[in-house]
Amino acid sequence: MTQLTVRTSWLSHILSRRVILLLLFAAIVCVAQSKPAAKPAPDVLVLSNGDTLHGKLVSAINGKVTFHSDAMGDMSLTWGEIKDLRTSGKFAVLKKNLRLPGRKDVGQIPAGTVEVENQTVILHPAGAAALAPVPVNDAEFILDDATMTEVAHSSPNILSGWSGTATAGATLVAATQNQYTVSGGFGLARVVPSVSWLQRRNRTTMNFTGSFGKITQPAYLSAGVLVPAVSTKSAIYHADAERDEYLSPRFFALGQTAFDHNFGQDLDLQQIYGGGFGWTVFKNAKQEIDLKGSVQYEKQQFITVAAGSPTSGSVNLVGSTLSANYSLHLKLLTFAQSVAYIPAYNDMHAYSANETNTVTFPTYKSLGFSIGTLDSYLNNPPLTEPPTKRNSFQFTMGLTYAFKERD
Repeated sequence: MTQLTVRTSWLSHILSRRVILLLLFAAIVCVAQSKPAAKPAPDVLVLSNGDTLHGKLVSAINGKVTFHSDAMGDMSLTWGEIKDLRTSGKFAVLKKNLRLPGRKDVGQIPAGTVEVENQTVILHPAGAAALAPVPVNDAEFILDDATMTEVAHSSPNILSGWSGTATAGATLVAATQNQYTVSGGFGLARVVPSVSWLQRRNRTTMNFTGSFGKITQPAYLSAGVLVPAVSTKSAIYHADAERDEYLSPRFFALGQTAFDHNFGQDLDLQQIYGGGFGWTVFKNAKQEIDLKGSVQYEKQQFITVAAGSPTSGSVNLVGSTLSANYSLHLKLLTFAQSVAYIPAYNDMHAYSANETNTVTFPTYKSLGFSIGTLDSYLNNPPLTEPPTKRNSFQFTMGLTYAFKERD
């Protein structure tokens, strides 16, 4: 009995020690987990006037440096305003005109801490020697490693990533004749990826421009004879949408659709559905020129048809759209031009052409003032009285709002 008691006491002692050790270990783990992680050292920015700021470098894109500090918030600076910059986080430096073919190539870009002095950028990769200095004017993008990976591998849904402009204008006249005209339009574009240092995968565009006007003259008596009221209207609109899938940096396949209505040309609706290929002839940060060609089905529906006219009220055509698009982005204005020739192969007389030009001048923040023209030519209008002109010209002015949604 005594021997059993001694063994039981010894076993209890051993278990008590183990329980105490386990409780002590658990307490150490809880304390370690509750201890906040040490904050990374702040980035240091020295301005050209000698002032020193502590915070975080957000990015440097096309000479625009964004730096965040708790005291000043986000600051936008140029390299000329910066004397010295040192980061503690990892960044990647992309030289001017560098375009990565795909998302997998992002991981091959070296990343490390950044040091800027004497208007040069020096990258210090972890565990490796510093890279050769790069002039700040040649460092087109300086982005943190996490942002580069996120942007490169993101797949935004179809409702995000759109940017563009919306324009509206109106005219009202009240006199012997009453007149009003309203005009407007929008242009939307979605490019994936949204950054210029990665090769484009696809591009989606949607455009609309139109105007509607009416002139009315009330009825009146002339020498005792009632002259009936006269009403004249004008209505022109153009809408199109296109999807581009890039097969190489400058060559892409496309699918497109377009709709046109022109009351002055007796055209009720022209609708186009087609597909083809495009080629980017020239592209940089300010300008881009695209040439496109497609094969399509086209249907023209006219408002009225005069007796004996060779043109029926509805025409089915097989043809093409051969077009050229040009865009120019400057600090004081944005210019866009589109020229298209639309032949029909099963009816050589049923061809058309159009040209649009838009110039936008920024005024305040996202607001601007724009002027535009739409010149259209239809070779096969119906024979009517009075004769329908084949050419139609539209000039518009209005206020423009520019918007951009980031992915």
